[in-house]
Amino acid sequence: MRAVCWHAPTDVRVDTVPDPKILNPRDIIIRVTSTAICGSDLHLYDGYVPSMESGDILGHEPMGEVVEVGSAITNLKIGDRVVVPFPIACGNCFFCEQTLYSCCENSNPNAAMAEKMWGHSPAGIFGYSHLTGGYAGGQAEYLRVPYADVGPVKIPDGLDDDRVLFLSDILPTGYMAAENCDIKPGHTVAVWGCGPVGQFAIQSAYLLGAERVIAIDRFPERLRMAREISKAETINYEEVNTLDALKTMTGGRGPDACIDAVGMEAHGVGLIGAYDRIKQAMMLETGRPVVLREALMAARNGGVVSIPGVYGGFLDKMPIGSMMNRSLTIRTGQTHVHRYLKPLLERIQKGELDPSVVISHHLPLEEAPHAYRMFRDKQDECTKVVLKP
Repeated sequence: MRAVCWHAPTDVRVDTVPDPKILNPRDIIIRVTSTAICGSDLHLYDGYVPSMESGDILGHEPMGEVVEVGSAITNLKIGDRVVVPFPIACGNCFFCEQTLYSCCENSNPNAAMAEKMWGHSPAGIFGYSHLTGGYAGGQAEYLRVPYADVGPVKIPDGLDDDRVLFLSDILPTGYMAAENCDIKPGHTVAVWGCGPVGQFAIQSAYLLGAERVIAIDRFPERLRMAREISKAETINYEEVNTLDALKTMTGGRGPDACIDAVGMEAHGVGLIGAYDRIKQAMMLETGRPVVLREALMAARNGGVVSIPGVYGGFLDKMPIGSMMNRSLTIRTGQTHVHRYLKPLLERIQKGELDPSVVISHHLPLEEAPHAYRMFRDKQDECTKVVLKP
């Protein structure tokens, strides 16, 4: 089959690789019909996530048609259309029983490696380094899905791929980010990053009762989408000081909750932006936490900071004094996608959400190297690429 393979930082190719096979009775094989490039894939593309190996198949936002089922699978059959969540969860362990699916104890075969980096291991993840299991990803013609009696959600007739594909990751991620804000009626939420996760965080914040959402970015097309589609007020951080603007817009108090929907490759301005770029280039910190610092400083006293943006390791100059002295609550985590699949599918069916609005490009799988460059460099107003094998 053909698959998108990582070979080195910024070196992504479409290679011919062996077809996946059933390895466990709880496996299925799907023929991928749509698969997307996620913003967190760019961290792999740029070489900021350790343990990648040449030939690793990328991708953790797939959906497709079931073409083979393991002997233990009774909930799915050949021909079913399914969306596959990016974390791999067994459904039976201590954490899965608490619906903390991205913390599954059984799905990461490289748990010892992850423990050295993070203290404890998270769940396995499709196509996202050997720290999270070394699983083949979904930017391919076919995909093996472990624990398929727990993970994939069956898609009813009448819903095309574009409307449901993002149940695999970014829609639940934006929703969980907003849910983590403990939103009450009348609350103001600030969202850093107007990419797809940021857009879904904005929309989800309104669904959960926020009165105002303020979105921060620098790209005109993303700020325009935040205003016109997601209905947020906007700040261009290259034109004004974000912290000053947020204070002015909230009467000096600050937002009730702040969402960092950017993560480890945030772009800063001025000396602090240059500082982080130099530290990251020298491998003295693994991310550029400009946004996270701002979110921690911006939230009102007693407020919440929600972090769906991906961070891989260690950061510098974090305002721990602000966090402690101002009674902030920090909530984060890889998304427990399985928890949200059916509720969000119902919202899509009711017309409350249309995830397809973030898609800017549909491209053949063979054009993945171009798509990665375009998405990373924000060319051609690219906000989200869906690849078609």
